[in-house]
Amino acid sequence: MYTEAWEAEWERVLWKKKPYPDNYVPRSFLASLSRNPNFQPYTYRELVILSCPISQHLASIFVFLAVFMRLQQRLLDPRVLVWLSGGVFLTGYIVWELLERGSVDTVTRNTNRAKTLKASILVFLALMSLSPVLKTLTAATSSDSIWALSACLFILNALLADYTAIRPRGHKRERLTSVLSMNAAISSSVVLASRLSDDLSVFGLILFSVQSFALFPMLRRRMQDGAITLQVILTTLISVLSVILTYPLSSTAAYIYIACFIFVTLVAPGVLVWAQKYKNEIRGTWDPAVPKVNRRMSVTR
Repeated sequence: MYTEAWEAEWERVLWKKKPYPDNYVPRSFLASLSRNPNFQPYTYRELVILSCPISQHLASIFVFLAVFMRLQQRLLDPRVLVWLSGGVFLTGYIVWELLERGSVDTVTRNTNRAKTLKASILVFLALMSLSPVLKTLTAATSSDSIWALSACLFILNALLADYTAIRPRGHKRERLTSVLSMNAAISSSVVLASRLSDDLSVFGLILFSVQSFALFPMLRRRMQDGAITLQVILTTLISVLSVILTYPLSSTAAYIYIACFIFVTLVAPGVLVWAQKYKNEIRGTWDPAVPKVNRRMSVTR
């Protein structure tokens, strides 16, 4: 009799004086039990598309390492690399302008162009002036330490990189992890460039690293908001380029990249799709209440 009366009076509050003890649980407590209420299953195709930015980033690292090895072994003229970097920069800037057209007003675009031109000139002059200093930066350090440090920095760069898309009118403030990722890649590029023999090679490699790890990630994230076909084409092109540049220098490195590409792009999405059936998130009346704040009120305030 007491139990039936308690169930009729039971409320999910502790500040009221009730006839039943605080730890009393009625039989209807689990009636509102729900399993995976907000769960939206992923498809394999969707996850493969989402993994394309990771594959692109890994490919850019292997492309950079292949360029460094060719410069170190004098298989690539640094003047050719400088001209190629300039051409790639102009191509990427044209693609950026085409993506921004229609989403940004004319005044903002003109302002951004002036800032881009100013920043490009400053970076170009700064790298030219610092190249002789960077060439002797690690003269007293053994090559084994340089290779180990560079590998650790590139791994940190891949782990902290921002793989989310940039919306046309979204907030473009960089995350802290994204900044740390770029700094790790540039630092690794600097220590590798210090092992080159002449100033022009150092300048060309650092210029290429700025494009690969500072400018290309911005363009890649902006293109993620575009067509899926564009993502697939870009991933295919840069992946094939990395294999073509890496295989003549080291077949082992090429096989390592191919294994990473297969795992990230094809195997990992399949594992995640398979693991979704084991997701078991239980929600019930014991969960803390989530306040619903009026969005308009919060914006106006």
